[in-house]
Amino acid sequence: MSIGQQITLRERLSAYYYLCRFDKPIGTELVFWPTMWALWIANQGTPSIAVLIPMILGTIFMRAAGCAINDFADRKVDGAVERTKNRPLATGVIRGREAIYVFLVLVAASASMLLFLPIETFYWSFGALFLAFIYPFMKRYTHLPQVFLGAAFSWSIPMAYTAVGVEPNLTCWLLYFGNLAWTVAYDTQYAITDREYDLKIGVKSTAILFGKYDIQIIALLQASTVLLIGAALMLEDLLIPFGLIALLAISLDFIFQWNKTKDKDPQRCFWAFRHNRWIGIMIFLGIFLAFI
Repeated sequence: MSIGQQITLRERLSAYYYLCRFDKPIGTELVFWPTMWALWIANQGTPSIAVLIPMILGTIFMRAAGCAINDFADRKVDGAVERTKNRPLATGVIRGREAIYVFLVLVAASASMLLFLPIETFYWSFGALFLAFIYPFMKRYTHLPQVFLGAAFSWSIPMAYTAVGVEPNLTCWLLYFGNLAWTVAYDTQYAITDREYDLKIGVKSTAILFGKYDIQIIALLQASTVLLIGAALMLEDLLIPFGLIALLAISLDFIFQWNKTKDKDPQRCFWAFRHNRWIGIMIFLGIFLAFI
């Protein structure tokens, strides 16, 4: 649809829905589960509804805000990529300034959740806002945008600690960097899907940086995830038996992902990216059961 074409209110609202990726909840899930890990561990398995609700809603709002600013940053290149050519900004259904308005509204909605949480969480939220804003632009300047995404997606972990009145400690940072390694791994799988197009349009990614060693480095990052999260669970005396069972389960899942993606087929790599929702769920179940 051209920019000058008349757009109905229903089409515009639908475009906003797709801009925020509400039709693709995988991104929200990948932020949600690590937040739950941290809330359960920081509050020893008993986080209150008064903390859970604002943290969950804040996660949903900020992930949607990140999608809006990402599409704004990519509005001039998404049309050249098969997977993204039908996004609302790429097709012209909505304009760039509308994406900015959506981003600001969602940030404000997320910020309103902070009114129900300790002031320390408010201070930490500036880091989340900064990372969410700069991440989409990093692919222009560095081959490590996935690292910035990992930092952004993991920021809810120390925020969860402050939300229940606990100072971010060693366990918190082990979870943070374990989640960061996992994020870089699955977002590199995602980037392999677009590598052919990214090379043509000059967009950078870890998939391009890692080159022929991409699957091997993903495996190393996944192994780092297991070790770091395992260390966090061990510090909290949550490893035996349920934490260990969860770690064994995700290790087997990572091996399964490697087997599916070792030929670097873009469709299988995209499948593996989406499949990572189960990693977050399995880790949470191990933590949840350990506190029962």
